[in-house]
Amino acid sequence: MRCIAMIKANKDSESGKLPSQDLLEAMGKFNEEMAKAGVMLSGDGLKPSSKGARVKFSGGKHTVIDGPFTETKELIAGFWILKVKSLQEAIDWISRVPGGHGGVDHFGGEFTIEIRPLFDAEDFGEEFTPEMRAQEEKLRKQIGQP
Repeated sequence: MRCIAMIKANKDSESGKLPSQDLLEAMGKFNEEMAKAGVMLSGDGLKPSSKGARVKFSGGKHTVIDGPFTETKELIAGFWILKVKSLQEAIDWISRVPGGHGGVDHFGGEFTIEIRPLFDAEDFGEEFTPEMRAQEEKLRKQIGQP
């Protein structure tokens, strides 16, 4: 199963405050450990919403909304894509994120990481035809995804 673990934004991440060298080193070690275990497929931090935009669709039209966005609790500051055997395994890994248990702290002392399973082809049943599956596999190979 694949999951996304999303680090929720807070006032520090939205202000553009960069991680300390200590946190960068700790996160590098943590990411390396997950990669060696074959768990981490991808991961990155995101720049503040002031550097981004939203595209809203309604009535067949789209509207571009420039950041920053006011609802920090709805924003994401970073993510990992994980390949795990279960949601519990993802929780076990994410429970070890640096900064969550004292020591190196860049997240203002409190932060939340949301974990959500990703859809796989099998989840769509018969609606996902063999042709669609072949197209999906071809696209995944093209972009370097397993």
